[in-house]
Amino acid sequence: MGLFDFLSDKGEKKPVQPTQPQTGSATDFFGNKAQPAAQPAAQPAAAQGESYTVVSGDSLSKIAKHHYGDASKWHQIYDANKATIGSNPDHIEVGQVLQLPKL
Repeated sequence: MGLFDFLSDKGEKKPVQPTQPQTGSATDFFGNKAQPAAQPAAQPAAAQGESYTVVSGDSLSKIAKHHYGDASKWHQIYDANKATIGSNPDHIEVGQVLQLPKL
């Protein structure tokens, strides 16, 4: 039954019922057997806080001011994200995902 058949059909119209997932045979979108999800490695204590994606115009001090209420706490964000940011804390890029440590 096509879309136009449904619209022009004068008979009883019943909504389509969602299919029930099959138990025991997990497959992905393409029908391949789904692999069990890998367990993430234990995160360091600094990374257990909230994550934040950098947007245009951001700086570490602006992020610290917004999330902690104190712009001078940018050092804690930088220390927790040195591997992502690199050696220059003034150079963060749009789209980088930073971990905001719990203070």
